[in-house]
Amino acid sequence: MTRRARTVAALCLAGALSAGCTLAGGGGQQEQGPVTVTLATHDSWNAPQEVLTEFEQRSGIRIKILKEGDAGELTNKLVLAKDDPIADVAYGVDSTFASRALAAGVFEPYTSPEADRGPQRYAIDRQHRLSAVDVGDVCVNIDRQWFAERDLPEPETYADLADPEYRGLLVVQNPATSSPGLAFLLGTIARYGEEGWQDYWSRLRDNGVLTVSGWEEAYTQEFSGSSGEGPRPIVVSYASSPANEIGEDGRPRTKALLETCYRQVEYAGVLAGGDQVDSAGKVVDFLLSQEFQATVAEHMYVYPAREGVPLPAGWAEAAPLPEDPASLPSERVEAEREHWVEQWRALLNQ
Repeated sequence: MTRRARTVAALCLAGALSAGCTLAGGGGQQEQGPVTVTLATHDSWNAPQEVLTEFEQRSGIRIKILKEGDAGELTNKLVLAKDDPIADVAYGVDSTFASRALAAGVFEPYTSPEADRGPQRYAIDRQHRLSAVDVGDVCVNIDRQWFAERDLPEPETYADLADPEYRGLLVVQNPATSSPGLAFLLGTIARYGEEGWQDYWSRLRDNGVLTVSGWEEAYTQEFSGSSGEGPRPIVVSYASSPANEIGEDGRPRTKALLETCYRQVEYAGVLAGGDQVDSAGKVVDFLLSQEFQATVAEHMYVYPAREGVPLPAGWAEAAPLPEDPASLPSERVEAEREHWVEQWRALLNQ
């Protein structure tokens, strides 16, 4: 080890450079600079660059973002690559798919010092392999103007969606390929039970429900209440979606039907077998920090898991979080998910 190398190593051991120290292999050469932690996440990831830069300058950790589709696709990739992880941290595995990732051993235990500031309310794993980052309950959304122009009463419940009065108006996502689609299916199972949900879906099918592969297609192309101005005024989306549809009059053009909501929580965790375990834990801490949590509502249109984080103006009126959303035990979802999806495919001829 050269004199310079010994000096750098000593500084690292003293904590002067903390995570900002790296030792490059080969030829005894050493480099200084930020440690890079790869964060695998979904396509909806969005955070202000200045917040990421401030974290990097403070911690010596640079976050490299790897977008891997929606929550379902992300989970599938993490499971398939669990012996050779594609990243150091994952964010976006949600409560409908978390049991699959946990059963496959994708994450390793890590308890963040920030986890008792609110995320503990959504704990899903006794080994603390996942920490809740945000809440984005899945609910049916409607285009209020569409109904007002036709003097048609707005639907309110699951039962209304199967009423012939609303024939051909609903678009949903395929639960085999879409996280909100799976959440909606689970919501109908929670509402109608094992004995009744297939009959309910048969009535939706006969009432002209349209199924598409993912949220983007359903909301931005088929739904009439958003930018796509599609033909259908009823769509499966999120409780917080109306906050993105506030018009010039300050009122949302859309509305979430709070009797059709299924609780969906997104989690982050340290990937087992990664090369940057300690730094990966610090990234989880960052995702749960007040600094990052203050950005999730405005940038990803979901609710922060941390308590006491201010929300953007108008959210309380435009996008209230449901008080009593449906949910199913994660163990039951893990045991029955594939079976339910196959039954759904048979019913809908998908």
